[in-house]
Amino acid sequence: MMFYMTLILSSMISISANSWLSMWIGLEINLLSIIPLMNSSKNMMSSESSIKYFITQVFASSMLMFAIIYMYNQSYNFINLNSFIYMSALLTKMGAAPFHFWFPEVIEGLNWLNSMILLTWQKIAPMIMLTYNLNINFLTIIIILCMLISGIMGINQISLRKIMAYSSINHMGWMISTFFFIETMWIYYFMIYTIITINLSFMFMKFNIFYLNQLYSILKENIFIKLFFILNFMNLGGLPPFLGFLPKWITVQTLIINKFYILSFFMMILTLLTLYFYMRITFSTILLSSNEIFFTKSPTFNLFSLILFNFISLSSLILCTMIFNLT
Repeated sequence: MMFYMTLILSSMISISANSWLSMWIGLEINLLSIIPLMNSSKNMMSSESSIKYFITQVFASSMLMFAIIYMYNQSYNFINLNSFIYMSALLTKMGAAPFHFWFPEVIEGLNWLNSMILLTWQKIAPMIMLTYNLNINFLTIIIILCMLISGIMGINQISLRKIMAYSSINHMGWMISTFFFIETMWIYYFMIYTIITINLSFMFMKFNIFYLNQLYSILKENIFIKLFFILNFMNLGGLPPFLGFLPKWITVQTLIINKFYILSFFMMILTLLTLYFYMRITFSTILLSSNEIFFTKSPTFNLFSLILFNFISLSSLILCTMIFNLT
């Protein structure tokens, strides 16, 4: 419990700090808090993932400190270089493409609870810090790479944790694009993404599902549970009438209003790659079934909480539309 508290407080320090050094210290406390949580499973894969995560984050922190030190140098020759190093360090910390090399491998070795933390909470501080120094041309390339790489790399995956990791990289591209206009747009997008990701991860955790063949065998248990999985993958892909459609709709609308026509076109086209492997999972889950039971229910399984989370995740589009009064 202590490490969870320091994890939350360290992110708050980075977000609310009024100096570069305080932000950096907050990120380092955050790193020291997440490592013991990763090792809580006490198996070889989690230990390996924690080492990979630690090495990558230390490298990114060194880059960030280098950029902060030279940030005070007003020489013209260092301005663009500092901006590039600063953004690259933060993009590495959050696992955005093309600095994503560590992210799927680390997620693969963790349990679903720690995966949820890496997919959601650990992105807050680096993303907010990224808004302090924006280079639209550089970030436009990052957005396109996030969507292209996540779509291509996610197609042949059989591990659900890696699929969620590449899905997260794709959504990072969408979230970064919201930085160009209104910062509150990123908050809306991140909140909805968090709800959907936690809901799916919660279901995987409750049924101890880690691979696609386990998902195929769940039909023999309960057809409604299988339906929840199918609808949630569609929700994560941003298909209407689910909640995941709302942030993408708002983002594309804002891009077009601000005349980012080419970027919005590439974002919509490249997102189809990600949507393809969501639909592949969906159709395979419907058409295929396994004769063996590859999953077991968690001892803390609660059907009511499962239905409640799915209701919030799947049907909140109507409520959000009423709140924002979108026309």
